[in-house]
Amino acid sequence: MHIRKRKGNISNLALTLVGIIALCFAMQAAAQDADPEQTTGVIGTPVTTPICDPAQSDPPAGADTTYRIVSEESNAQYEVEEEIVSIGANTAVGKTNAFIGTFFFDSDGAPLPCSRWDVDLRTLQSDDPRRDNYLYGNTLETETYPLATFILTSVPDMPLPVQEDVETELTLVGDLTVHGVTRVIAWQAVFTVTPEGMTGTAETTFQMPDFDITPPVDAAVLSVDENVTLHVDIVATQD
Repeated sequence: MHIRKRKGNISNLALTLVGIIALCFAMQAAAQDADPEQTTGVIGTPVTTPICDPAQSDPPAGADTTYRIVSEESNAQYEVEEEIVSIGANTAVGKTNAFIGTFFFDSDGAPLPCSRWDVDLRTLQSDDPRRDNYLYGNTLETETYPLATFILTSVPDMPLPVQEDVETELTLVGDLTVHGVTRVIAWQAVFTVTPEGMTGTAETTFQMPDFDITPPVDAAVLSVDENVTLHVDIVATQD
């Protein structure tokens, strides 16, 4: 994994977006009906008691280190299986690097609640502009719901302390907001930290109805699988 030493460096645009986004989303606690045995996908519905203030820019209690996503070196993407007229089975992939976030770690190297990332869905691009425009205007309704947000609430059974320069596997549990709907979701992730930065990947799946998303319908599309895979590649620098 590659880390560029850019300590304390993040674009003014990213900082502005973080502030705007933080005012728009409330932090929520772990779900009352979450399945503790499930390691990926939607595992419940969040309760309404926030455990941190999303408008507060200061690190949460216990934070020892802060990392910020380097947008131009990171990306978020979706994958959906579809069947296209005259083509047949196809995997639709859309991605963007309009992807920002902040991670707080304690002295043992564990991610803390209130760590988060945000994705601008209006910038998702696949290999077909017609698909993208349909998603913007219909499926995701990005003018009304422009952002996808994940806010961490827990990291169950994480091995501690975390060793520098060693890849660590973990499950991230938190609140994912897409299309105006929030669900508790689990991601399978790996990350590596150094004194200068952090790299990692995370992946999860959900079904479109989980977030009140209607599968796209088009004359050129015979069918679309309701299962969606989300994947993020993260490069972050230490404040």
